Amino acid sequence: MTDTSATDAAQAAELLKHHRESIDRLDAILVFTLAERFKHTQSVGVLKARHGLPPSDPAREEKQIARLETLAHDADLDPEFAKNFLNFIIQEVIQHHRKHQS
Repeated sequence: MTDTSATDAAQAAELLKHHRESIDRLDAILVFTLAERFKHTQSVGVLKARHGLPPSDPAREEKQIARLETLAHDADLDPEFAKNFLNFIIQEVIQHHRKHQS
């Protein structure tokens, strides 16, 4: 390997290290953000169960999905990915809400 190749490889390794450190920090932010979100949705589930409200609210879910698609577009994130991600979260929340009603 030439000196230039070794230097390029070292620079690439350093850039890779910085990207991975950022990814690790962002993963932590995602986990803590999801945990905070689920704390609130758990409270919503308890409130709905106490007042005999249904575990899902299709009108709100539709509105939230549209909102998230717009946010994703503005953030240059694939809106379809964002929609699928939120649908996954919504289904988890509904399952939790149903448990509160049992």
